[in-house]
Amino acid sequence: MLDIKFIRANPDIVRADLKKRGDPEKQEWLEDLLQKDKEYRQLLMDLEKMQAERNQITKKISEAVKAKKDATAEKKAAAELPKKIKEAEAKVIELQAKVKFYLMRLPNILHESVPVGKDEAGNITVREWGEKKKFDFTPKSHVDLIQELDIADLERAAKISGSRFYFLKGDLVLLEQAVLRFALDKMIKKGFLPISPPNMMKTEPYEGVTDLADFELVMYKDEKEDLNLIATAEHPITAMHCGEILPEEKLPMRYVGISPCYRKEAGAHGKDTKGIFRVHQFNKVEQYIICKPEDSWKLHEELIKNAEEVFQALEIPYRVINICTGEIGLVAAKKYDIEAWMPAQNTYREVVSCSNCTSYQAVRSNIKFGKVGGDKEHAHTLNSTAVATPRALVAIIENCQNKDGSITIPKVLVPYMGKEKITKR
Repeated sequence: MLDIKFIRANPDIVRADLKKRGDPEKQEWLEDLLQKDKEYRQLLMDLEKMQAERNQITKKISEAVKAKKDATAEKKAAAELPKKIKEAEAKVIELQAKVKFYLMRLPNILHESVPVGKDEAGNITVREWGEKKKFDFTPKSHVDLIQELDIADLERAAKISGSRFYFLKGDLVLLEQAVLRFALDKMIKKGFLPISPPNMMKTEPYEGVTDLADFELVMYKDEKEDLNLIATAEHPITAMHCGEILPEEKLPMRYVGISPCYRKEAGAHGKDTKGIFRVHQFNKVEQYIICKPEDSWKLHEELIKNAEEVFQALEIPYRVINICTGEIGLVAAKKYDIEAWMPAQNTYREVVSCSNCTSYQAVRSNIKFGKVGGDKEHAHTLNSTAVATPRALVAIIENCQNKDGSITIPKVLVPYMGKEKITKR
């Protein structure tokens, strides 16, 4: 969330940002937040004065009793104060809760380079890479290929788990593991510390890392145990440092998480219902950085470059997209997507998301840095997919298919697979 001190000092910056986003409701929230915060601070001062007055009166009554003097006036004043203090305390709690409500829901301040747009039509292509393969046959969809090669079973998965689940089989299991290990090895060589996080998180730390709307639209929750299945390794890695002050000399801290991810895909009714592109459970290698504010924009470019290198190595044509205001969400200040070319669909589809969240998550999770004995400030956090399956598998299957129905394994994965092609068993 935004630091309330920043909002107090820079209300016009926040107003301009909400106007750029085209969100009139949150513009109204901002004005009410500013008013409620003003009332809260004034009432807090009044409350402190009443508490001090109560202490002074109590002292006077004690002194009067010891001196055997009349303390009637003081006792009358003392009798009236508890009710006033109790009412003020209740109002302070009420105003504090309202201020927090707004703070948890107002979006991050966007970088000036974020394009204005209502939906994906407003996204801007930054660059493209790779040549689209020219097939001398009509390319098949991954749905057809995985069935023909008998390397996945969607019907039996639906039977036991419902839609958007899958069994991977045989060589597709090995291909998935090869993709994940290749990406993990690549990030480790770049100095990222590998992390295998818990797959479930309590609600309180989870609220520190994501938009609260995600609890309804994205995440699965065990109400009885107050545990949420993670939607990405970014979330537990952020929460890992909640409430901490990190040594300045340790920054930037580079992590690479590998984990299953679980998503409801609420609102995706009717989209990608066949195949393994949009599913409720998948595996992902995630880049994550905690850094000083002055380094975050340089590191944002580093993260997207790393993800591009993965898809370049896999020889998958792609384009990098600068996500517009209507698509970016609350947490990121700027977000790139990588969209891989899917020849059977004759279009690009998202396979990577890369965000600079600036101090938004750090404020919510209270992650600061500084020198011993020196000032402390909120860190910046960044995250990016390195590779996520099964979307990467879909891109490989469709781009690397052959006329005979086999799939050529990308050269960088051959050492992991121990073979060059996937053929029908």
